[in-house]
Amino acid sequence: MPFIENAWYVAALSRELPPATPFARTLLGRACVLVRDGAGVVGVLDDRCPHRFAPLSRGQVVDGALACPYHGLRFANDGRCVHNPHGNGRIPAGARVRAYPALERHGAVWFWPGDPERADAALLPEWPFLDERTHVTRHGYLETAASYLLSVDNLLDLSHFQFLHPQTLGSDAVAQAPAQVHYDGDRVLVQREIPRETLQPFVAEAFGLAPGATVTRRLDVAWQPPAVLTIDVAIRPAGEAGAPWRGAPSAHWLTPRTETTAHYFFAFGLPRGMGDAAEALVRHAVDGLMQPFEHEDLPMLAAQQQAMGDADFWSLGPALLPVDAGAVRARRIVERLLREERAAQAGTAEDRPVTLHGRAQALMAQAAARGVAS
Repeated sequence: MPFIENAWYVAALSRELPPATPFARTLLGRACVLVRDGAGVVGVLDDRCPHRFAPLSRGQVVDGALACPYHGLRFANDGRCVHNPHGNGRIPAGARVRAYPALERHGAVWFWPGDPERADAALLPEWPFLDERTHVTRHGYLETAASYLLSVDNLLDLSHFQFLHPQTLGSDAVAQAPAQVHYDGDRVLVQREIPRETLQPFVAEAFGLAPGATVTRRLDVAWQPPAVLTIDVAIRPAGEAGAPWRGAPSAHWLTPRTETTAHYFFAFGLPRGMGDAAEALVRHAVDGLMQPFEHEDLPMLAAQQQAMGDADFWSLGPALLPVDAGAVRARRIVERLLREERAAQAGTAEDRPVTLHGRAQALMAQAAARGVAS
């Protein structure tokens, strides 16, 4: 399956980029290089010199520009050749590298692989709990040996907690709690409330509770295309409907590496007003709570992909359960957007960005803000 191109994807976490050193990464099947210029601004370019096609990621930053390791041509973040060390120094007309619109926000570098004229920073969602001025944040990264859509399926259906994570994230009550699925344009929100759940010690510790605490737990997952999600896990004492929720929001960003592999970036944030507890909890979230995903979800996703091979998901005739409603809708939205994008590229569709607008994006922000305020 091809990828939606007119959208923002995470290329790397900000902390992954060493200063003045090229960083290579495959994104949507393309070999790319990320580099900071002399002012610290990140550029995302094709990892191929236009002269003899040497990988630019093997070069170095010289005077704020990326120098090719083969013949020394230097390129600015916008892809222009700014220095030719040979002969009279004339810059050849074809000495330009494809550069992608890029911006740095929420502790990550985002890039736009599609039409540069459609790259609008306002289309990137906001995650208020990742504002480092007001929140303690922590980020993580994992590589997934499966299609990014399998990860979307996985995150939109948290009923698997009970079966894949029985000793850590789940309990016998999770799958029996009905999920409510809401749609708003190209936006999917799956909500599940689990009454009187006895938390596993693993989860209880994350909320600073004693092992065996009984609570009402809320699991809200908001998705927008192509593959960015907000997960809000919140608890309150069981049977106390008027008690405030204690929330732990997180952001989850999936970027296809190839058709059968993906980059998985995630981030947690809590208000600085919580003091030292905020730092301890976000550290536990990344270093502790993501361990089940790394050691249980990732092997399962890889096994799914291996079992599917190169077959199309729908061609295998999946048996669908009620818990699949959100994931199925997300897949259908992606398929429609791909059709629209292909038609637009062929000049037969309305000339407009294939992206999320209006109330859908506002609903994502509201879900994130609710998790912060909990």
